[in-house]
Amino acid sequence: MTDARHGIIPMHQQIKTLQKVVTRKGNSKALTFSMPHVLKSILYLTNQKYVSRASFCKELHMGEGAVRTLISHLKELGLVDSIKSGTFLTNKGKKLADKFNTIMPSQTFLKKCCLTNGKHNCAILLNNEHIDDIGNGMQQRDFAILYGASDSLTLIFREGEFVFSGDQMRCFEDELEIRDNLIESLKPENEDIVIITSSDDKFVAEISAINTVIGTLTMHEKH
Repeated sequence: MTDARHGIIPMHQQIKTLQKVVTRKGNSKALTFSMPHVLKSILYLTNQKYVSRASFCKELHMGEGAVRTLISHLKELGLVDSIKSGTFLTNKGKKLADKFNTIMPSQTFLKKCCLTNGKHNCAILLNNEHIDDIGNGMQQRDFAILYGASDSLTLIFREGEFVFSGDQMRCFEDELEIRDNLIESLKPENEDIVIITSSDDKFVAEISAINTVIGTLTMHEKH
């Protein structure tokens, strides 16, 4: 796997591929899935040898018709193939997954704490290549709210501590267990970014976090 920390990986082709998957074909009906669902499906496939349509439905919170369409679009781009046992990533699909896994190498859920307001809180690590795309984190919050999150935080891992983006205020000073669990789960390096999205629905927390990552990557490619 290529390590993004030792050479910048341009993501515009990968973002463009996600966009192609969610492009309507001819006079087909409007799609009920979007880029975060596509990326989640690809990352899900990296951890499974074969995935059945029923498993996709459960994992993506989508109906069978939408999943069938998603798989069809992925197949058209040569990213997946299917046999009787289920759907699997092709070599092209594995390369796409590897690119995203270098940019967002870890993910976890953390319990409710003083900084989060949801029952479920999804944290995704975005590597430090994208530190200049963060600002004060307000755009990231907008990306999260768009997919139903109740709140979003963007943190920077700096000198062994998490600080809020846009200032140097340390987080989790009164909740060191949360800080330590986050470090252990995500394994951040200096100046890495942690995006945390909150919701009372676990799937919404995760899909809004993924959308925030995609939005941030898209901003990077526009610079």
